[in-house]
Amino acid sequence: MSKALEILADNGLRKTVMRQGILEIFLDSDIAVSQQHIETSLVNQFERVDRITVYRTLKTFEQKGIIHKAIDGTQTPKFALCVDGCTEHAHHDTHAHFHCDDCGKTYCIDELEAPKVKAPSGFKVNSTHLVMNGVCDSCRD
Repeated sequence: MSKALEILADNGLRKTVMRQGILEIFLDSDIAVSQQHIETSLVNQFERVDRITVYRTLKTFEQKGIIHKAIDGTQTPKFALCVDGCTEHAHHDTHAHFHCDDCGKTYCIDELEAPKVKAPSGFKVNSTHLVMNGVCDSCRD
């Protein structure tokens, strides 16, 4: 069984070719990807790619703890595969993200956690994001 089919089975999701195709994109990528990137990649596999189906699939994967939003300070939402241990009720996506100013790629930095911050009185923090901007190793060369 392929890794994509295994992920779908482990999360109780139907094994559609579209879901499998989207998961393969995440499994083959070492960077966070946008919905547009996914749609463009899928065009090579399918005659027609429905934007709403991709959107709903991404939402389902995010709700199940398969992927997480990679906040990188840009206007384009990006997603990355969750590390082991994320579930439907507990995402462990408080790690840092690095966004390259030259190539635009966004990387998950799993070993660096976003710091816990104490909000001022009367404020409630729902999430904290740590985004680093600079030049990635590939662009520095």
